Amino acid sequence: MQFALPADAAQRPIVIVGGGTLGRRIAAVFASGGADVRIADLQEAQRTGALEYVEATVPELTARLESQGISATAGTVTAVADVESALPGAWLVVEAVPERLDIKRPLFGTLDRLADADALLATNSSSYASSNVIDEVSNPERVFNMHFAMPPQSMAVELMSDGHTTEGLLEAVAGELKRFGLAPFIAHAESTGFIFNRIWAAIKRESLAVVAAGVSTPEDVDAIMQANMGIAVGPFALMDQVGLDVVLDIEQHYADENPHLPEAPRELLKTYVAAGKLGRKTGEGFYSYDK
Repeated sequence: MQFALPADAAQRPIVIVGGGTLGRRIAAVFASGGADVRIADLQEAQRTGALEYVEATVPELTARLESQGISATAGTVTAVADVESALPGAWLVVEAVPERLDIKRPLFGTLDRLADADALLATNSSSYASSNVIDEVSNPERVFNMHFAMPPQSMAVELMSDGHTTEGLLEAVAGELKRFGLAPFIAHAESTGFIFNRIWAAIKRESLAVVAAGVSTPEDVDAIMQANMGIAVGPFALMDQVGLDVVLDIEQHYADENPHLPEAPRELLKTYVAAGKLGRKTGEGFYSYDK
């Protein structure tokens, strides 16, 4: 079966499955560009936190779009516990749940069965190719990766086929994403980590290794990276933003694919995760934060 960008996409809602760190940010981006967004998350605390984040963030994002010459009236954002009630009418469903295939695979089976017949299904996975989540999907032609970096600080989003995605669909979706102020990039071959994360993984892993070996500290690694490369935020501060539990899941996935990767970076992450120091979302990671 062939799929295309629905002609009435601008009038239909977008569903985000998962209201965590990235899910709520993705919701804010789409809402700021005028889409009605539905967030589905089983946890009440996540739903509440997501709605609070969106309410606080959307005005700034809408103003940014206006400054870029993109006219936008913010859409509505709602949150529900069950994904089934969120799906009717949606043209796009973006999965933003934890990096576990035992969650993603059955979820995509459910989405494929219950979403509108012309709806497009995307995974925001940071490391898994969408070909890994389609085991229970009957229509893989509508599935693809849509990996957001860390909006609104970074508006880059990477698109990648699951190997069956309808030809030309990614280009059409990329065009639609631009009206939300996003900067889409298409990976032209399957790649673990897509484009940026494949490069970032090496920087992140070596940064962790330098600290694990006692050569330097998170603060100094960030400072020297900023001094030498002119970046605004160093690798350890970025890991804190993402969440160290998420970073560890991603690193474990890379290690599962490549057993020769050093263990020290993962062991360092495990000490922080075991202590409940997950980064900004818990108030402490490599750095301390005011909650």
